[in-house]
Amino acid sequence: MSALFIAGAGTEIGKTYVTAALARAVRAAGRPVVALKPVASGVPPLTDPDFRTSDTAVLLAAQGLAVTPETVAACTPWRFAAPLSPDLAAAREGRRLALPDLVAWCEGAVAAAPAGAAVLVEGVGGVMSPITPDATGLAWLKALRLPALLVSGSYLGAISHALTAVETLRAHAVTLRAVVVSETPNAPTPPETVAEAVARHAGVRVVCLGRGAAFPAGALDLVVA
Repeated sequence: MSALFIAGAGTEIGKTYVTAALARAVRAAGRPVVALKPVASGVPPLTDPDFRTSDTAVLLAAQGLAVTPETVAACTPWRFAAPLSPDLAAAREGRRLALPDLVAWCEGAVAAAPAGAAVLVEGVGGVMSPITPDATGLAWLKALRLPALLVSGSYLGAISHALTAVETLRAHAVTLRAVVVSETPNAPTPPETVAEAVARHAGVRVVCLGRGAAFPAGALDLVVA
């Protein structure tokens, strides 16, 4: 079994798109996969028709799972309605998310995965986005001690954001398997150009993923070894 944390260089840049594409590629390669998004904000109720486009629903579909109360809870136990950082979204509902609880849940989910499975744990927001009143996504990643796959967009400014996130992970001794540049719709620069620029400075493998494209099969060994 292998586990990988899908981190972001920012918010709304394609982490779920990349995680789902990777999950489908792993399944196509004949390996079981478990894709998790433990925390999500801006989530409509399960009974709302819009839930079918939520990050959780997208990840369940990538695993070939139906949307049910049980599968949703097993993928995303902490769901908040407001489209805010989890700490603020939780506070608005009179709830509180504690880092030890989140880490313990993730460790339990990884341990319970089927033998030989690839476990993908998708983060929320960017690497430094707050997730609890006193912890960021980086603290979550470090506590789990998992290697990371960093997702960047291809929008104007994405190169700087990606390289800043790479340096942050490197400074905190996080193992970075690869960077995935996920195509940003209507961006002024082709994603391949962004990926080439990131690769010149990042010091790790950089993969480019176009919208609607399958995750490159040749990169699977880099991200789910």
